[in-house]
Amino acid sequence: MRRFGLIGFPLTHSFSRKYFTEKFIAADIHDCAYENFPLLDISELPELLDELPDLMGLNVTIPYKEKVLPYLNVVDDVVRGTGACNCIRIHNSNLVGFNTDVTGFRISLEGRLKKSHDRALILGKGGAAKAVAYALTTMGIPFKFVVRKPHNDPDTIRYEELTVEDVAEHPLIINTTPAGMYPEVLSFPEIPYDGISFGHYLFDLVYNPIKTVFLKKGEGKGAIIQNGGEMLSIQAEESWKIWNQRD
Repeated sequence: MRRFGLIGFPLTHSFSRKYFTEKFIAADIHDCAYENFPLLDISELPELLDELPDLMGLNVTIPYKEKVLPYLNVVDDVVRGTGACNCIRIHNSNLVGFNTDVTGFRISLEGRLKKSHDRALILGKGGAAKAVAYALTTMGIPFKFVVRKPHNDPDTIRYEELTVEDVAEHPLIINTTPAGMYPEVLSFPEIPYDGISFGHYLFDLVYNPIKTVFLKKGEGKGAIIQNGGEMLSIQAEESWKIWNQRD
């Protein structure tokens, strides 16, 4: 049996197990299984690996995309550039880190992106935000992070400092925080929504529910909206390619 899985905590929001289980059934793959591994702390990872010697690959989600780095033997250039990992290939007892969030986000974003969406606000600054920032940099789209805590970064704004004008001047807004994720479906990023217009594009990495309050507020202003469902499907397929490469 070739075993794969997802580490993070909590995993009640998990998309991956259902996705891969259905994939294996549809493709008539009988020698593979995908499981959830909720870890209370990333320090539990070595014990998990010892207990499951047939484990071939892992996806990594909140809150371990950055915390997992010290446990990796090798990382690719994207992990090195983002400082975050969401996919691990286990090969010859080595943990090899990748970041498929970058590819998933970029392909999904480009489907509805217009030339006018030329400046972005990234809500949050965790592992997913770093993947988004990396993708935007490769696309030549300047951005600012929006965070809650004090900082000394000129490219970062606190939520309480964000103005209607700031929102109006950044037609692309990406939510990388868990705000609005099931079961906290009534929560949303606290930004000045009056600055949003039909010229905006709101992208939410949350996929459950399908339409968060953040997206509903944007839709009410006439903005283009997109959830994280397509991004997740793309990054999942990228993970599958990585786990099955021959080298």
